[in-house]
Amino acid sequence: MTRPTAGFALNQTMLRVRDPQESLRFYRDILGMTLLQQLDFEAMQFSLYFLAYLAEGETVPADPAERARFIFDRETTLELTHNWGTETQAASPYHNGNSDPRGFGHIGISVPDVEAACARFEEMGAHFVKRPDDGKMKGIAFLADPDGYWIEILSSARMGDFLAGV
Repeated sequence: MTRPTAGFALNQTMLRVRDPQESLRFYRDILGMTLLQQLDFEAMQFSLYFLAYLAEGETVPADPAERARFIFDRETTLELTHNWGTETQAASPYHNGNSDPRGFGHIGISVPDVEAACARFEEMGAHFVKRPDDGKMKGIAFLADPDGYWIEILSSARMGDFLAGV
């Protein structure tokens, strides 16, 4: 029997960003994601930026229809939405969800070695909310992106060990 949700996949998480160039520098250059496509909607004054991690040897198709399938058939794509004009505002108009009133919490990035990844992030000037050895939950870190959204940095092996002890 086929489940009614067969073929469903969590495709994307969308974050609103104030300055797309700062956000792209963070997600592409610091976190190592690949920009899959940028779409500009001039009449509605916003742009979308789709980013993801690519597997070794994987490339983004050049053909627009193939690229659309590539983006919207894959699991876990980050969609950054930039409403034009927000980059000139003195402060970000967006709430990161981690101060009152709380809501959105974070996105998570799994890495092979949290300490090595965090050393690289430190060298690149990333802003830490929590370092791997801070607090009660050891071995995980949190970064803040340019808009203050939290990014959890974790290792599946260490999370397995942690959860086994809960």
